[in-house]
Amino acid sequence: MAKRKLTRRQHWQIEKVQAERRERANKKDKAIDVAIEHGDLGPEQQGLIIAHYGSQIDVEALQGEHQGQQFRCKLRSNLGHLVTGDQVSWRQAADQSGVVVARDPRHSELSRPNKYGELKPIAANIDQIVVTIAPKPYAHANLVDRYLVAAEASDIEPIILLNKIDILDAEADAHIEPMLARYRQLGYRIIRASTKNQDGLAELLTTLDQRVSVFVGQSGVGKSSLVNVLLPGTDLKVSALSEYHEQGTHTTTTAKLFHFPKGGDLIDSPGIREFGLWHMDAETLIESFREFRPFLGYCKFSDCSHEHEPNCALLKALQDGDIDPVRLASYRSIKNSLDEFVTHQ
Repeated sequence: MAKRKLTRRQHWQIEKVQAERRERANKKDKAIDVAIEHGDLGPEQQGLIIAHYGSQIDVEALQGEHQGQQFRCKLRSNLGHLVTGDQVSWRQAADQSGVVVARDPRHSELSRPNKYGELKPIAANIDQIVVTIAPKPYAHANLVDRYLVAAEASDIEPIILLNKIDILDAEADAHIEPMLARYRQLGYRIIRASTKNQDGLAELLTTLDQRVSVFVGQSGVGKSSLVNVLLPGTDLKVSALSEYHEQGTHTTTTAKLFHFPKGGDLIDSPGIREFGLWHMDAETLIESFREFRPFLGYCKFSDCSHEHEPNCALLKALQDGDIDPVRLASYRSIKNSLDEFVTHQ
């Protein structure tokens, strides 16, 4: 998807809205400064962002007498885009609300660009990404590859979870099994599970134990149902697939973090039917296909497009069977989307 062109009037409207937002943010920051100066806020303490709702966030106190409790907090305008999983410094107000005043450095983050090409983080400080697919809605290999590329580029361990195996019929199996075989051959871990008959849940729980994990995938693959089973009492809203389109509806509207009783956290993210990588440069993209790495730098031409050039190391690897044609086609599709984005800027 290319970045859309804006008319002069649209540019003016955007600038007007941004100016109004800056004015509101300045007023809010001044009010926070006055509250701190007058002693209306408590001392700084450590907290963890559990969920994000527009201009407000839920922060869990990590210390003090209210440790473990959650507070709806406002935040300073100069903190950037805070997300679920961020560790922050915050001050408690008298009405059981609070104000976030600083963000700790992140050791990892999963990000994606919005429709205007602006890069936005989805979750922070995560150890592993659980790419969730199902027999229905249709599992698109290119979308899985996009998640894997984002994980590889962020140095976050990816795991592929085939959910709803209880509805895996012959048609879906003929599509999914070759896909999983490709990923298994590349060294990606694959887990198969079903909340209906409890298959694979013990293995999944062991994988999530003591780790901070984020569930990603299309709407309707059963992420919220998995959370409800893995963490009884959570009671996330779930919905059935559209019978006509066989696609899920967005029951999760914001990324939310949950604790496992024995240790480890799980972040359930909103379903995403497309996952743009327009922020990524071509070098990072090709290096994020792990099976390409041994052949990079060995092409005859330094600017090789890996399409038709003579003595292309990737094409030679394809011919020798060291690279799967489906993965190379997926790489080319993603690269074309990057090229289109640059062309239309």
